[in-house]
Amino acid sequence: MKPHNRDGFLMQDISIIVISVLIAFVLVETDTISRILDTTVELKLLGSFIAGIFFTSIFTTVPAIVTLGELAKINTVVPTALFGALGAVLGDLIIFKFIRDRLSEHLVELLKHDSSWKRIKTLFRLRYFKWLTFFLGGIILASPFPDELAISLFGVSKIKVPLFIAVSFIFNFIGIFIIGTLARSF
Repeated sequence: MKPHNRDGFLMQDISIIVISVLIAFVLVETDTISRILDTTVELKLLGSFIAGIFFTSIFTTVPAIVTLGELAKINTVVPTALFGALGAVLGDLIIFKFIRDRLSEHLVELLKHDSSWKRIKTLFRLRYFKWLTFFLGGIILASPFPDELAISLFGVSKIKVPLFIAVSFIFNFIGIFIIGTLARSF
């Protein structure tokens, strides 16, 4: 990233975040997300897919968890988790495309002025660090925590898209399967 572009990137990123928060606020305040997810319950497997897309964002995770739990009660857990995970992969891919390269650029720009940059750069190149990143990112994907955090980890480790899709699917499936299993037991 060239120094003269840094301020432009920063303003663009801040604008995107502010607009995203405003849109999310409007969607939540007008109950749009809840209404969309309520109608997906009737669609069963397609509903699982749609709820899975919403399972990925910090702003829509909670209603998606409730919807996926209800869908797991209506359907069996495995198809709900399967289609929900497919939707979550789509949602994660959208987020991944937005943050992967940009986050890495910003991180490099911030750290290159630090004297410990060479040590940090070496750490990111270690094979074990990449596997640890995949594992931690996967755990975050499976949990109700925002996927943006996991996707940031994947972006820093320069994960390739096909591997990202596989990791996202596996861990989202596990997370939604656990949600569905818990919902059916209550």
